[in-house]
Amino acid sequence: MKFYTYKTKDTGREELAIGYAKDDNLLYPLHQFDMHFADMTDLIAHITPAELEILKLASQKEGLRFLQKDGVTACAPISHPRQDVICLGINYAAHAEESARYKKEAFERDRPYPIYFAKRVNEAVADGGMVPAYENLVDSLDYEVELAVIIGKDAKNVSRENAYDYVFGYTILNDISARNLQTRHKQWYFGKSLDGFTPIGPCITTIDEFQNPPELAIRSYVNGELRQNSNTNLLIFDIAHIISELSQGMTLKAGTIIATGTPAGVGMGFEPPNFLKPGDTVTCEIEKIGTLTCTIG
Repeated sequence: MKFYTYKTKDTGREELAIGYAKDDNLLYPLHQFDMHFADMTDLIAHITPAELEILKLASQKEGLRFLQKDGVTACAPISHPRQDVICLGINYAAHAEESARYKKEAFERDRPYPIYFAKRVNEAVADGGMVPAYENLVDSLDYEVELAVIIGKDAKNVSRENAYDYVFGYTILNDISARNLQTRHKQWYFGKSLDGFTPIGPCITTIDEFQNPPELAIRSYVNGELRQNSNTNLLIFDIAHIISELSQGMTLKAGTIIATGTPAGVGMGFEPPNFLKPGDTVTCEIEKIGTLTCTIG
C-alpha cells in the first residue's frame, strides 16, 4: 500500500489517502474508512494492524470514493517532521570516492562506523514542488537521491534481527545540498538544512511490499539526463545496522525519517563539477515507490 498526503482546493487542509497498485492515478481518502488522524506521523504512531488490514483488503471492494491525483495538490507524505531527519553520509562506496575527489579534506576519512548527521526540515517539499536556489548564498547546489526509512513504532535497544519490525515503510528523499556551505563549515548541518532543501515523496510505501533488506533500483535525472544509477543493495551500512546502532543510544520515535545515503553521480562528482542552476528539473526514482520531481527556482 501507498500512503499519501494531499490538499483539496475546497479546504486547503492536509488530508490522508491510500493508493493501490491497480490504478496509480487514484487516491482513496482515509476518512471514508472512518479513520481520522491529525497527520501522517499521527497515523504511523497510532494505526493498528487491524486497520492496516482493512485498508489492504479494501482494494478488492467496489464503490470506494476516490480522487484523481491531478485534481488535488500533492504534499510531502510527512510535510512537517516532528524531529530533524537523521541522515547517513558516504554510505555507498562509489559516492565516497567521488566525494573525496571533489574535496579530500572535507570527505575523505576512514569509515569503520557510519557517518550520521541531522537535517532540519521546517516543511518538506512535495513532488512537483520548487527548491529555492539561494543564488546570493549558494554557488554549488547539488542533488542526492536517497531511500528514506520511516520508523513505525518507538525503537529502543533494537537488535539487528528485529530491526525491520520497526519499519513502517519507505519513501524517496532528495538531500539537496549547498556544497560551499557544507565544506566551509566543516560539518554538514547548515549546508543541508536551508528551507526547501528536503523534497520527500511522492508517498510512503509500506514495508510489506518489500523484501528485507530491500534491493531497489535507485536513480536520479537532471533535465532528463540520467545522473545516478545504482541499487540499495550496495549500501555500506544496511538498514538493520542503522536502526540497531542508533537505537542503542537514542529512542527512534514513530515517524522518524532516516535517509540512508546517496549513490555516485551527484554534481560534485563530475570533472568539472556540474551543479544545479535555476530552471533545472531533478527527478529522483526508486523502484516500487515512484518518482519525486522538483524544479530549482
